[in-house]
Amino acid sequence: MSGLSTRERSAGAGGRASVTPFGESGDATPTGSPGAPLPPGIDLKRLAERPVVPLRHPVRWVITAVVLVLLLNFVQTLFTNPAWEWSKVGTWLFAPAILKGLQLTLVATAISAVVSFLGGIVVALGRISGNPVLSTLSWLYIWLFRSVPLILVLIFLFNLGNLYPTIGIGVPFGPQLELPTVTVLSSLALGVIGLSLSEIAYSAEVVRSGILAVDPGQHEAAKALGIPSRRQFTRIVLPQALRSIVPAYVNQIIGLLKASSLLFYVSLLDLFGVVQNLGSTYPTDIIPLLVVATIWYLVLTSVISVVQYYIERFYARGSVRVLPATPWQRFRGGVRQLSRRPAARPHESREVV
Repeated sequence: MSGLSTRERSAGAGGRASVTPFGESGDATPTGSPGAPLPPGIDLKRLAERPVVPLRHPVRWVITAVVLVLLLNFVQTLFTNPAWEWSKVGTWLFAPAILKGLQLTLVATAISAVVSFLGGIVVALGRISGNPVLSTLSWLYIWLFRSVPLILVLIFLFNLGNLYPTIGIGVPFGPQLELPTVTVLSSLALGVIGLSLSEIAYSAEVVRSGILAVDPGQHEAAKALGIPSRRQFTRIVLPQALRSIVPAYVNQIIGLLKASSLLFYVSLLDLFGVVQNLGSTYPTDIIPLLVVATIWYLVLTSVISVVQYYIERFYARGSVRVLPATPWQRFRGGVRQLSRRPAARPHESREVV
């Protein structure tokens, strides 16, 4: 019995051993240092009832206050500086010319985004292919179009008629069907081709990184089950790879949306091109017109971000147990909790003892 602790002896005798943060009840000894008495004058009960005070961050609050002051000053200048001319911004925001340029921007971006994604899948598959010819050609394509600026690609395509007056298809070194380049390829077609050619190089790397992020065991399991290669990619590999592809590719789409402003330099009046033309015609309205373009680009980018959120949520179904609530669901949940909370009576106290 001499080797037993105080708790074991009391438990063996049918007693009850209660433990406090400083040791067993009745002992003024910390748990980790047996035999060392506490300093005199310390009330254990009062010490246990003391509230836990969170760590204060005065520097953080000072920085926050400075940022808020600067932000409020900037907002104040937006509404007090007459040079912004907000009345003209409202006039130009839904002008027919602006809406027509916005439509062209949306069409060029949407077509280029779809073409570049599909083309990126093809080039990425060629890049990781075991065929040395396909792998080398895919690498050369990515190297070339990631090295050449987009504006240079667009200018080359805009002068394609000078390089190739006619384009056609047929047997190499044999009969071919040829048509004038200018009549076959319109300005919009050239702009979309230029955007797509440049974007495919970046999309291919995004898709390749997503494919390589899939666990190799998934490929091995699909092969062991005898699933055809095409079905392995479309039903097993690609859905899992999209979890990594979607965030990066949406950033590419946003960059593509902003890059479409370069179409102005190849005689395509997109949103930015219309603003430039109107600014030349109405030089006194250049600031309001630039604000209008900024507002529309912000709106389009915000819409793309919302779509990205729901696509990521859709493809996260296989990786999380419970999908996170959408902003609308969180809002409804908060309203429901507020409506269910009972109203406190005047004579009742909210304090919980």
